[in-house]
Amino acid sequence: MSQQNLTMLPEFILVGVTRVPELQLPLFGVFLIIYTITVLGNLGLIILTKLDSHLYIPMYFFFRHLAFIDLGNSTVICPKMLVNFIVDQNTISYYACATQLAFFLMFIISEFFILSSMAYDRYVAICNPLLYNVIMSQRLCHVLVGIPYLYSAFQALMFTIKIFTLTFCGFNVISHFYCDDVPLLPMLCSNAQEIGLLIILFSGFNLISSLLVVLISYVLILLAICRMHSAEGRKKAFSTCGSHLTVVVVFYGSLFFMYLQPKSTHSFETDKIASVFHTLVIPMLNPLIYSLRNKEVKNAFHRVFKNQCKFCI
Repeated sequence: MSQQNLTMLPEFILVGVTRVPELQLPLFGVFLIIYTITVLGNLGLIILTKLDSHLYIPMYFFFRHLAFIDLGNSTVICPKMLVNFIVDQNTISYYACATQLAFFLMFIISEFFILSSMAYDRYVAICNPLLYNVIMSQRLCHVLVGIPYLYSAFQALMFTIKIFTLTFCGFNVISHFYCDDVPLLPMLCSNAQEIGLLIILFSGFNLISSLLVVLISYVLILLAICRMHSAEGRKKAFSTCGSHLTVVVVFYGSLFFMYLQPKSTHSFETDKIASVFHTLVIPMLNPLIYSLRNKEVKNAFHRVFKNQCKFCI
């Protein structure tokens, strides 16, 4: 098998989160709970922002798309991972692996720039409150969401096509619990270094450019808050940015943990731990952060719940 062209084989084998048999069932239960909370939280936030008219403002428009991305990112990975916990061999078909890679890349890249769009939205809301509705028009909101989707789809297709049109050789074992580009590179017979360089360049651009927008936005926000004379105004400004800033810190913090480790301690095992947090835990935490820290979301939930109860009666 080591010298066969794996493009002719029907499937790959995923190593999974752990190879310890005793941990398979407990981890299945843990990740099933995580995925259930993720689906309920993000789907609930999507429905809530569509049903309640008080949430028809740009900030919640971006919240809805972030929830959609988190739901998609988790759904691309978690159901297959849950199945692999209870089967003897963690296999995934060749085309299913390519599909999983494409959608994973699309969702994860989209999240970079949706968070940047949200940071810009908070900057306009705090630094130019009188012009907020004029600047953050419906058209601009759709542009700030549409461009990340188009760019991420292009990049996801580019890398997926580049990888899966090349010849695979070596073992058909992927050292991960889902199909990611980096674990697939050692399995390529040629052009692995070229694709690896492209991955580094594009990943660096995605990280730096999106983070730069976030940092500039929050520096300007902080300066605007410092110029406020009212303590109540400063408190309101901080509360407005609190949820998004928390999500940004968690999101980029997990990325820096994954990519800025010393080479001596870096391994696929640490990558898997970081990937679990990044692809499964964060999508679960985001709707909780936005709902628990946001009074408008909680009030909207109560309004929608009361209306539904009246309708049922």
